[in-house]
Amino acid sequence: MEEHMKNKFEKYVTIRPITLEDYSVVVDWSRDKAFCSANGWEQNRSNEEIYRWWNLCVSGEIENFIRMGIECDGRLVGYADLANIQDNTAELGIAIGESALWGQGIGRASAMRMIEFASEELGLEIIDAEVNQDNIRSRRMLEKIGFKEVSRLGSEEYMGVQGPLIQYRFIQ
Repeated sequence: MEEHMKNKFEKYVTIRPITLEDYSVVVDWSRDKAFCSANGWEQNRSNEEIYRWWNLCVSGEIENFIRMGIECDGRLVGYADLANIQDNTAELGIAIGESALWGQGIGRASAMRMIEFASEELGLEIIDAEVNQDNIRSRRMLEKIGFKEVSRLGSEEYMGVQGPLIQYRFIQ
């Protein structure tokens, strides 16, 4: 991993546990069509459905899964996940909820913070990630951090178009 992140948000980006109080911000994200399309969120979900889903994420009842909030300058702007946690491995996911903030280095800074958390708090050594081939920003972010492409298997929808998936791996 790089010794020093070179983006303007480096010192402002933190990760923290998510809370039910974050719900209103999550509702705002659910109304952002670009965010929903990029992250596979169904649009026009009811507030009640969003609350039930967010409550499940906050409760920690999802096995082998941790979701943390991404804050930038003290404001919740997204979330970072560690999924499929087993032995010394997990899969990283990053979502910046405010599409106006995309491409500014917040995802990279939060990914690095989450990798540090995975290593220091959970003892994880291998972090995997999976990205749609057309998600160029996410691919560049992972590669800048030090993730290496390991395979190209499967496909999923990204921004309304079905496309191939690229699997990446980062080893501490």
